[in-house]
Amino acid sequence: MTFDVVVIGAGAAGLMCAAQAGYAGRRVLLLDHANKAGKKILMSGGGRCNFTNLATTPQHFYSENPYFSISALKRYRPEHFVELIERHGVEYVEKAPGQLFCASSAKDVVRVLLTECEWAGVEVRLKTQIESVERQGEGMRLMTSAGRIDAGVVVIASGGLSIPTMGATGFGYEIARQFGLDVLPTRPALVPFTLSEPWKSRFAELSGVSLEVSVSCREKQFREPMLFTHRGVSGPVMLQISSIWQPGDTLMLNLLPDEDVATTLREARDTTPKRQLSTWLGERFPKRLAQALMAWYASAQESRPLAQYSNVELDSWAARLNAWALKPSGTEGWRTAEVTLGGVDTAAISSKDFSVKALPQLRFIGEVLDVTGELGGFNFQWAWASGVACGQAC
Repeated sequence: MTFDVVVIGAGAAGLMCAAQAGYAGRRVLLLDHANKAGKKILMSGGGRCNFTNLATTPQHFYSENPYFSISALKRYRPEHFVELIERHGVEYVEKAPGQLFCASSAKDVVRVLLTECEWAGVEVRLKTQIESVERQGEGMRLMTSAGRIDAGVVVIASGGLSIPTMGATGFGYEIARQFGLDVLPTRPALVPFTLSEPWKSRFAELSGVSLEVSVSCREKQFREPMLFTHRGVSGPVMLQISSIWQPGDTLMLNLLPDEDVATTLREARDTTPKRQLSTWLGERFPKRLAQALMAWYASAQESRPLAQYSNVELDSWAARLNAWALKPSGTEGWRTAEVTLGGVDTAAISSKDFSVKALPQLRFIGEVLDVTGELGGFNFQWAWASGVACGQAC
């Protein structure tokens, strides 16, 4: 079997790349060891797939080389993907500013990509194991469970290590190392945090409670909803900051980001001196959280009116609410991480066509590379952009 282009990995980047290469007139084979294409697409966004972010810029990505993503992201922008799914009649909604989701199901995105592959003449072969990838003169040779395959170009679009139950493996990193490329240290990103006692038990009692907070770590700050879980904290704001956090770091939480609590409490003491602190908290937080804060921090004598609180006591409450230091014990790890930080070092990769500079017939795209987006559709936009740039140049 001989093909111009063999793409390994039928995820977001691989499907897009294969279709583009097919439209460019190449004979394309798309391989995957899974039993269906686009598995991570199907489960993303709660089954609705946050397929892009209209605010996509390179500033929303983490990489040792922050300039690497600029070219591809400029050439294939969010509006290009929107135009593609509109042509296929897919309806979508903007859930948060810039974040576009399928109106009905992530299956719509997979259907669009598979239809594009079909129209482009791509041969899709699932449940196929890759046993070896070798250089063969000016081309490449693959040994697979379906037999030997010769290719002019091999594209690695196998993704990272996140969500191993969906079939994630380190295959792409192994191939990169085999051909002498550096692989930067990988770790789970966009992942919930776990806590040690006593906070684990305390937060478990609040499981399901959500509120908007501001969280900062290593000079980076995000403001979005936080969710208490039975093991720690999650929600968009925690997934975002997890890409910054390193083991041992402390998170600084502002539970009332719109208020200067020290000033507001003093004003409340002056204007409504008979009001209870518990009442004041209950006006600002979900009931269970307000009660928990009193249980955690108030002494037995603190069921008293604000008029009886000193400035020092009010300042202590202000510090808890505006600058609460929380030290996670770890994260939920690869099991629930949405993406992988780190990966194939882009120093050896062309930002124009994603080929290995020293071996142009081998290319890497998508999550396997050291390019990781923030939460909110950025990682899908990277998959589309890198897939298009590579596919059109194959």
